[in-house]
Amino acid sequence: MTARTISGAIAALRSGELTATGLLDEALAAADAFDDALGIYLARFDEPAREAAAAADKVYAAGDSAGPLLGIPLGIKDIITTAEGPTTAQSLVHDPDWGGRLDAPVVSRLRAAGGIITGKTTTMEFATGVPDPSKPFPVPRNPWNSEHWTGGSSSGTGNGVAAGAFLGGLGTDTGGSIRIPAAFCGISGIKATFGRVPKSGCVPLGYSLDNIGPMARSARDCAIMLTAIAGYEASDPCTLDEPVPTYEEALTGDLEGLRIGVDPLAEHRRVDQDPLLGELLDAALAVLAGRGATIVPIELPYYRELTAATGITSRSEAFAYHAPDLRRRWPDYFAATRQGVGIAAAYTGADYVQAQRVRRVGQRELASLFTEVDLIVTPTASVEAFAIDGLGSLATERFRAMHTSYWNAVGNPALSVPMGFGARDLPLGLQVAGRPFDEALVLRAGDAYQQDTDWHLRRPGLDQTSAIPAAVA
Repeated sequence: MTARTISGAIAALRSGELTATGLLDEALAAADAFDDALGIYLARFDEPAREAAAAADKVYAAGDSAGPLLGIPLGIKDIITTAEGPTTAQSLVHDPDWGGRLDAPVVSRLRAAGGIITGKTTTMEFATGVPDPSKPFPVPRNPWNSEHWTGGSSSGTGNGVAAGAFLGGLGTDTGGSIRIPAAFCGISGIKATFGRVPKSGCVPLGYSLDNIGPMARSARDCAIMLTAIAGYEASDPCTLDEPVPTYEEALTGDLEGLRIGVDPLAEHRRVDQDPLLGELLDAALAVLAGRGATIVPIELPYYRELTAATGITSRSEAFAYHAPDLRRRWPDYFAATRQGVGIAAAYTGADYVQAQRVRRVGQRELASLFTEVDLIVTPTASVEAFAIDGLGSLATERFRAMHTSYWNAVGNPALSVPMGFGARDLPLGLQVAGRPFDEALVLRAGDAYQQDTDWHLRRPGLDQTSAIPAAVA
């Protein structure tokens, strides 16, 4: 049996083939079976979710007009506030009552669309760094091989979708924290244009970089969720009052006449690369060309400089937020948080200002490149998921194999979709990026690719009897 998608479940709910209660029961059973082994949840809202599912069934039974996500189980990364429970940011430092235990605007919008909130999912402390086993929080594990990481920091949303604990969920992305776990866990996830989705009610990491976005099986599922959560929000000064299309209506499958720029990244950036990456990327490009696109070789302007600018900006903005607590509660922070955020104490105001200048120059150069191509494709990462053993001592070189933070520096939309498995039978992702506020075209390309492939429908080899992820054959 292939994995359930949001779009498929909605069709089954509307036809009466499936009930919201039955769909939730499937999700809760998967969570019961795999949460302990995978570290999906920090908090579960089973009873409120059951009540919401029963209410959804009444709407369907009455034949009333149903919301676009009515009856769909969804997980929420635990740096985003929800009414049901605290927001911990997976930290001993954070006040769990932050945000007043109210729904963030994105959560309110998902509920208004009929989504059922099943719980708060694991992350890294304050959405940065790597797990710290010395702290009393779950270590999220990859459902394809539990000895490997999910990627971060939207870890529990990534492995929860892959394991079937919910059909979609929210992650956040400051330097790749939606797209990296999407790639490592074999699902889809999109970072929209900066300002497209409100981020009030979300614990900040990098004020000028943070994004909230959907993670789900498919690009089509992400389109349905993005339609629900995007749009101006008065409580968030970063959101822009741009019209929000119904994204799923753009998913025509037709790429005829589009010019897709391809920067393979790994070959000329001298980073680690999975032995099968080139073969998988070539196969993915052939699928896009088969849908009518013309493939054009390009090189992303100021790649190293913009990647560095994201690091300087995110650390500086995080340090501005955390400096008082770092001074008072240094031992309570994760080791990786202390290292990653604390290093910004050595940055100067000039460093931060220069990073912003680089970002503006990069935006101009990239806009010029987008007059020649319609989309840009790269690997999401050049490597498969890292082994959990040794995460705390990962070299910077390994993180250079992540090709996501460039797009945070410039603010453009970027989507990751699965494109196959690497040499260790772990997923690898294809990243599709577009012009600002052109998420519709980005999603159309991702969906067109998935119409001709089934990587996003593959299910990890989870052992239903022991609840321990089995090695993939």
